[in-house]
Amino acid sequence: MSCSKIFSGDLPELTSDIIKCFRNDFSTLHSCILVNRLWCRLAIPLLWENPFSIPTENYDFIEIYLNHLINDLKSKSNEYKINDNSLPSNTLFNYPSFIKYLDTSRIFFSIEKWLEDNSRYFLQNSSSDFRKSIYMSLFKLFIENESKLHFLDVEVTKHFRYNSYLDDILELMLQNPNFVHNIKNLELRIVVPPSYNEDIKSRSIKNRISQVINSYQILRKIVLGYDSFSFYNSLLLSNNCSNTLSTIIFYHINFEGIINLDKIFEQLNVLKSVHIIYCSSLNTEFIQQIINLTKPFKLKSLFINGISQIESLKLLLQKSGDYLENFGYGFKNNYDLSLGQQLLESVLEYCENIKFFDFYESKDQLIFSELNLIENIKQNLNYLSIDVCNTLFSMDAINRSSIILQNLGQILPIKLEYLCLTLNINIDDFELFLKNSQDTFIKKLLIDNRGGHNILFCVKENIMKRERVNYLAIVDVFFDKYNDTFFEEKDLFLLKDEVKEFESYNIKIQEYNDLIIRPTSKNFAKELD
Repeated sequence: MSCSKIFSGDLPELTSDIIKCFRNDFSTLHSCILVNRLWCRLAIPLLWENPFSIPTENYDFIEIYLNHLINDLKSKSNEYKINDNSLPSNTLFNYPSFIKYLDTSRIFFSIEKWLEDNSRYFLQNSSSDFRKSIYMSLFKLFIENESKLHFLDVEVTKHFRYNSYLDDILELMLQNPNFVHNIKNLELRIVVPPSYNEDIKSRSIKNRISQVINSYQILRKIVLGYDSFSFYNSLLLSNNCSNTLSTIIFYHINFEGIINLDKIFEQLNVLKSVHIIYCSSLNTEFIQQIINLTKPFKLKSLFINGISQIESLKLLLQKSGDYLENFGYGFKNNYDLSLGQQLLESVLEYCENIKFFDFYESKDQLIFSELNLIENIKQNLNYLSIDVCNTLFSMDAINRSSIILQNLGQILPIKLEYLCLTLNINIDDFELFLKNSQDTFIKKLLIDNRGGHNILFCVKENIMKRERVNYLAIVDVFFDKYNDTFFEEKDLFLLKDEVKEFESYNIKIQEYNDLIIRPTSKNFAKELD
């Protein structure tokens, strides 16, 4: 009876709460639209909160926005030669009002891609001015429709035309302070080489960024990335969010020559978490300022790609290890094995609450220590990512993969939200792993098989038929015997008959790159609190 009421719309509040659970499950939301008018009305806003981030090569949704812009564009049609007869004539919803997430770089490159793929709309090649007109008009549209913006991602690149547009967009935001007044999450990345940082356009953008940030009243989360800390240092010291900012994420920041770090953190009164993701210069100077804090340093995430001063890292873990939940490392270059061993021992000693553990490009001598760490933190462990195949089909990768598959299954927790394995898989070792882990349920399982062995039959027998996962992604890498320098990748997602077979067992096959969680991805930063 209750179920029928939900479908008929008699319980709208409960129906709304249910549909919100599908916020990032776009295929399910599309299905909800077809149920009835109520479900459609509830699902549409979720689909249009951030359409530019939906993982698809189809950018036709931009045409829906253009319908709202058509009067403005028609006035310029003689100049730009728009074939507007092909554009949508009607829309059922005020789609621009639903936008909550704005990512400046994704919007720019989505428009660029759409223009390239849809030349039918233009009687001649569009000029740079026309492209800018669409870009600017789109932002004006969001502003005029009083969108309730919650998230803003500003990325400065070395793309000249994009930076030119971005400068004007930031000026537009400053002219319309209500548009950004309620933003709670800000991501800021300066992804340009140092030689680009002091040109006129970059200086103008940085100045506008500072003004936009200082206009915030309730900024809750900020992501700072890809620049020296000196620029962000002044931003944080001048910002007026000391009583609202709860999350700071440092992303590929160089902390060399850092000053005032302790002063910054002392003035943040409600800070709940700090995340350090692949930053450099985590040295004694940096750590000493952390130690000088009178407040706890709530380090929730630490991902590193090198060990320069192990004693500094030990002190950091000693001070903040109780708060650490997300930890990972990868060493692309040769490193002192004893330093890696000391790091693992420190994590084992000071960090009992790790939920996300990620390591890659390890050494054979560390594998058993890493497995020991997994076993000791499994009471809280929920996300695990292992990649030991930095060199395809090498003997080292084969040995490391074999050790992991022979020992990992019996030490996994009863339930995992996420397990990602990038291994050189031997079928016998893989079968042993599946047997030893048969009591573990894994919501999202990803396998990047670098071994050249076909593991699909084994997966069907031990995972599919036992319904041990909800979501599955598999990529197989095969050696091409006709060309020993070429490797072929095959994604299970592209095998439609196989996908249907897994779906009959309630297992959803997804594209590997859509399901993977990387600390370096924007989606990972969005999940952090």
